[in-house]
Amino acid sequence: MLFEQPDDGFGNMSFVTPRAKDTETAASIGPTEIEDIRREGLTGRQLRLARRLAQKHEMPATSDFDAVRLLRQAGIDPFQRSSLMELVGGTATATGGDGGALPPPPNRALVPDGDGVKLPQTIKPVQVPSTEVRAEVNHAAEIMRIQRDLARRRRRRAALLSLRLFFFIGLPTLLTGFYFFFVATPMYATKTEFVIQQSGGSMGGGGAGGGLSGLLSGTGFATSQDSITVQGYLQSRDAMLRLDADHGFRDHFEGENIDPIQRLSPDATFEAAYKAYTRNIHISYDPSEGIIKMEVVAAEPEKSAEFARALVGYAEEQVDQLTHRLREDQMKGARETYDNAEREMLAAQQKVVDLQERYKVLSSEVEVSLITSQIGNLETQLTADRLSLQQMESNASPNKARMEPLKRRIATLESEIANLRAKLTEAGDGQQSLAVVQGELLVAQSDVETRRLLLAQALQALEGARIEVNRQVRYLSLSVSPIPPDEPTYPRAFEYTMVALFIFAGIYLMISMTVAILREQVSA
Repeated sequence: MLFEQPDDGFGNMSFVTPRAKDTETAASIGPTEIEDIRREGLTGRQLRLARRLAQKHEMPATSDFDAVRLLRQAGIDPFQRSSLMELVGGTATATGGDGGALPPPPNRALVPDGDGVKLPQTIKPVQVPSTEVRAEVNHAAEIMRIQRDLARRRRRRAALLSLRLFFFIGLPTLLTGFYFFFVATPMYATKTEFVIQQSGGSMGGGGAGGGLSGLLSGTGFATSQDSITVQGYLQSRDAMLRLDADHGFRDHFEGENIDPIQRLSPDATFEAAYKAYTRNIHISYDPSEGIIKMEVVAAEPEKSAEFARALVGYAEEQVDQLTHRLREDQMKGARETYDNAEREMLAAQQKVVDLQERYKVLSSEVEVSLITSQIGNLETQLTADRLSLQQMESNASPNKARMEPLKRRIATLESEIANLRAKLTEAGDGQQSLAVVQGELLVAQSDVETRRLLLAQALQALEGARIEVNRQVRYLSLSVSPIPPDEPTYPRAFEYTMVALFIFAGIYLMISMTVAILREQVSA
């Protein structure tokens, strides 16, 4: 029911085939014209209309396509509206017009016989589909039309998507792969690893600082700051300038043997040369092990090894300069402190000597002890003489001749004792008293002792600074020496092509998602 042809409006009327002689005549016609009409895709209704029109004009048509051919040869278009109206009018006249012809009975059609008389013929009745069936047929036809339209749109979108993918992803990836496989210059990479070590022998200073430094002295954290500093220096413009001046870095990358993309132009700016330097000199630092890894890329293996050895030398010089100023400052301060203490101690010692020369006293304590011992001796003699004098005076008739000398002796002893005591405390004849001399000498000697202690401390600090300086010495140790490779390291054509494919695909995905979101926002 879904694929039945719609009613052509002619009811149950059918048409018989032409006579045998007409068949024989049509057989002589070539099949070319019939095939051409068959390719036109005429509907069943159009063919039946052509057959009716051919019968009306009494044309010997052997088939529906032959009827179309005969009508066209006669100059009649079977599908024009005027031809159809003539056919309908002729049918009405034949079936009940003014001629008085009776309509054919039901289920019968007028069939011309051999004598040209139209006789009725029994035909099989045609079942006309109901309204529901027609609606279902139309719905199915509409669904098929929608499906064909969807399939056509889907094919068009798939073709456009394939074109976009090829233009934005496939073509750039092909160009990138062509460059890496056939154009890019083979590059040789020399790998080097070195570590910055700290001099051992930390003379354990007391306190938390010494314990912490001793704890970290055997790890990479003790020299991590120096390693990071050296890494930054090797990646700086200063290192590039030194490498260019010493080994011709720019001249090497301006050579004709390097492809145009990686080659430096002769009039390249300083920044362009530095970009080429950072692109071909790779330096990394591993903080867990304290190892600096360096990879130097060049167009020749010997040149890459030469660049690597030069950079290692620059790094060693930089390591030596890192602590040079600190060591010099520490030693300079300790040495100046020691020199000042020594000068002040000598000055204090010279002051003591000057006081001794001025007062003609070697030691105030010795002088005081001498005078004190003299006074003691004289006091002893004076006491003995006074006792003797008292004993003589206690006699009833003392001997004056013996008493007078004893009295004069006692007076002399008292005068000498008084002079000695005055010498200790009183100045005379332009000389200072012994007490003043002793005080000045004691102050000068105490200053000498103080300066001597300060000198000893400065000497100890100088030795400590020398030990600290020795502990702060850094040196560079190579773990992997720069050896030139015998095979090119770069480019890694397949890996780089795959990376380019993923990059272009990601860019296209982001752009397409952005455009889709913008369309949705605009249409919302």
